[in-house]
Amino acid sequence: MKKIGILGGTFDPPHLGHLLIAEEVRSQLTLDEIWFMPSYIPPHKNRHDLSSSVERKTMVELAIKDNGYFSLSTLEIERKGRSYTIDTMKQLKAQYADVAFYFIIGGDMIGQLHTWVEIEYLLGLVTFVGLKRPQFDHNTPYKNQIIEVDVPQVDISSSLIRQRVSRGESIRYLVPDPVGTFIRERGLYGEGRST
Repeated sequence: MKKIGILGGTFDPPHLGHLLIAEEVRSQLTLDEIWFMPSYIPPHKNRHDLSSSVERKTMVELAIKDNGYFSLSTLEIERKGRSYTIDTMKQLKAQYADVAFYFIIGGDMIGQLHTWVEIEYLLGLVTFVGLKRPQFDHNTPYKNQIIEVDVPQVDISSSLIRQRVSRGESIRYLVPDPVGTFIRERGLYGEGRST
C-alpha cells in the first residue's frame, strides 16, 4: 500500500521550515510522497490579507520543484470554502482507496485535536503525525493514535517572513530562492500591506 503524507497550510508563503518538516517526516516514516496542500480558507485562520490561492499555489510549486518526493495538491483550493480536514480526507479516501494517508500536524495542534470536526471518524481515515515540540502540551485523549516525530526546530514562520518583507528586511535563507524572487516580483507583503 502506498504511503502518502499530507502537509496542509496556508503557505503564505511556504518556507524552509515547511520543507524540512516534510522531508524529515517522509524520511523517518519511509513515506512514498508528501503532498503539500494549500488551504482555500483554513478554519483556524482569520486573516483578511491572505494572498490569493493562485499566488500561494505558485509559491508552493516553486518551493517543492527540486524534490521528486514532493507534490502539490490543489484539492482544497478547487473545492473552495472553508477547509475542514474531514471533508478533505473523505474526498481523498474515495479517490485513493488503496493509499494510507499520514496527516502532518504541528506540536501546537496535538492538544487541540479534540476540537476538530468529526475527529473520531477522521482518526479512522488517516494516521496523524505530530511534530514533537517541548513548549506545547501534547496531552490529548488521542495521544496513542498519533505518531510523534522529532524534527529539528527551526524558528521560521510565514508571519515572520511577511513582517520582514513589509519592513524591507532580507528573507534569504528563510524561503527557497525562487519563492523569494516571486514575492519580490509580485510585491507581496509589501510596505503598507497589513501583515
